[in-house]
Amino acid sequence: MSLSFGVAIPFVDHLGFTLERFENGESELHYTAAPEHLNSFFVTHGGACMTLMDVTMAAAARSMQNDMGVVTIEMKTSFMQPARGPLAAKGRLMHRTATMAFTEATIYDEKGRACAHATGTFKYVKRLPVDGKTVHSLQPLSTD
Repeated sequence: MSLSFGVAIPFVDHLGFTLERFENGESELHYTAAPEHLNSFFVTHGGACMTLMDVTMAAAARSMQNDMGVVTIEMKTSFMQPARGPLAAKGRLMHRTATMAFTEATIYDEKGRACAHATGTFKYVKRLPVDGKTVHSLQPLSTD
């Protein structure tokens, strides 16, 4: 049974990611690419893999303070081998300050092979009130 992200994330819903672990600075998401998420080699597109790791790292950061949101400041990705079939992404909060989170994530295929790895830096931000689709007449979110 998958968990709730706690916020509406339309792009994540579109891709079909599920949140399986969200606690103590760790996260795990599952994903099987739809045909439209494949590249010309018929493996999961690198952009979909990067999005999976971005969300996985953000979830790891938020798992320690889920009343806050996070925005991606920086992300570095290494692709090690094609990502095929059902994928599991595991994330970890490596270090945090009052306003920043330093994270990592790895995508594994169904045989447990590492396909891609990323590190990311996130900024904690106050979550804005939403009604599911729109932000209530507030100014755009500042990342300063």
